[in-house]
Amino acid sequence: METQRFLTDKEAMNTPAHHQTNDIQPAPHSLEGPPDGPLNQQHYAALRNAKTKRSKIDFAIGVATFNGWSVGIFAALSALFLPLSFSLLGVFITLGLGAVAYHEFKGRRLLRALDVSGPRLLGFNQIGLGAVIVVYCLWSLIAELAGPGAYAQTIQEHPELAEILGSTEGLYRLIVVLVYGSVIVLTIPYQALMAWYYFSRSKHLKTYISQTPGWVTDLERAAA
Repeated sequence: METQRFLTDKEAMNTPAHHQTNDIQPAPHSLEGPPDGPLNQQHYAALRNAKTKRSKIDFAIGVATFNGWSVGIFAALSALFLPLSFSLLGVFITLGLGAVAYHEFKGRRLLRALDVSGPRLLGFNQIGLGAVIVVYCLWSLIAELAGPGAYAQTIQEHPELAEILGSTEGLYRLIVVLVYGSVIVLTIPYQALMAWYYFSRSKHLKTYISQTPGWVTDLERAAA
């Protein structure tokens, strides 16, 4: 009996470790979470369903992110060039674009937090951006047509250019009118469509909140 027990123990000692643990399998990773965890299968299903339903809201957040960075970059560039050619128009465009960029990011933050005031703020912000662009163009047009204009000032500062350029002041003013006029004509409908897009997200946001479990929206607000 002792000899048999000794042989059994010796065989067990000589058996490789991986042979001894063949029956031990690692716990599988499951998206449903552990049975005793805070979330069960129904919770994970609700989260996946909510992510699908809020796709339009997430897309609007992406649009606001792009708009905010784009306008913010233009505001920064305007501020950099402002000391080189200081003017009231330059101050206006810098402050205006800076305010639009700030409120675009603020509206984006509200939208991420599922705040129903976010789409409204973003919509009015696009109207404000359109107003800044239109005022800038009108201001530039009036300054060019009512006063001596940039062309006349350049000729005055450098008389030698008059022989080279000849009588092209009329053509220059026509180009200025066409450029600024085109910007105004294109800006108004485009900004109106952008404002409508943001305003229309309010309906989708309210629908999403009403059709989504409260604990899911609370979790998303906390994460935002």
